[in-house]
Amino acid sequence: MIIDPSKTAVKDFHALLLGAVAPRPIALASTMDKDGHVNLSPFSFFNAFSIHPPILVFSAARRVRDNTTKHTLENILETKEVVINTVNFSMVEQVSLASTEYEKGVNEFIKAGLTEVKSVMVKPPRVGESPVSFECKVSDVQPMGRDAGAGNLIFCEILLAHANDSIYDEHHRIDPHKIDLVARMGADFYCRASGNSVFEIPKPIAKKGIGIDQLPPRIKESTVLTGNNLGRLANIERIPSQDEVAIFKRDFNAEFLKNKSGEARTTALHYYAQSLLERGELEKAWLVLLSSI
Repeated sequence: MIIDPSKTAVKDFHALLLGAVAPRPIALASTMDKDGHVNLSPFSFFNAFSIHPPILVFSAARRVRDNTTKHTLENILETKEVVINTVNFSMVEQVSLASTEYEKGVNEFIKAGLTEVKSVMVKPPRVGESPVSFECKVSDVQPMGRDAGAGNLIFCEILLAHANDSIYDEHHRIDPHKIDLVARMGADFYCRASGNSVFEIPKPIAKKGIGIDQLPPRIKESTVLTGNNLGRLANIERIPSQDEVAIFKRDFNAEFLKNKSGEARTTALHYYAQSLLERGELEKAWLVLLSSI
């Protein structure tokens, strides 16, 4: 299917973007107008874009149905302040309720049953239930257009962060299972960044992987190993030497290889190597695979 945005209804292309560009982090933005009225609303066109200075950006788009602007944007243009609160699973239903388009002046903290906590450096309050909140000054607002659906990029410089102690592990790193964040998908769907949906991939930063092009053909053309498996194998700096393989083969005597030879043995070894990769045992997986060549 080829979809031309210039020939597609805005609402339909909007649905495509929301379904395809996902999961998206949620910025629960608390703002205040010049008269002191508080507003709270979630936005999923959001992410971190700079560390030094620390900059978060979210977009308060013009409404597709009638081309009106949201109270959050109007407040920010008046005061240039916002608190961006993160959203976890324990509060997601309340956050969804806060997205209701109440009349101007209605406090969504009260409607959603969320707790206002006084900020230190800005006037809008932060959300007490959020695992992390960022007090920000707005450095810039960039309109993407004036038509319905046009975004308004809001550049937020972090002045102060608040983090709940309970989200950290013993090494003082944020534990993804403890922070239990949620993200937006398309339509009414969300996803939960915890449990089995969270996994680790070693970053190829400090080391330089050999690349899939350098894999031995018998491994690269395996009918068992997936693209993900090959990517993990190629993220090694050095293929084990023949001497290392010889030592491994001398001591390796797996019961599952009994009575197997030729292609059947190779297939069994590839499945075993795949299981090792899934457990993070990269070097042993390499030795198993090389012992089949």
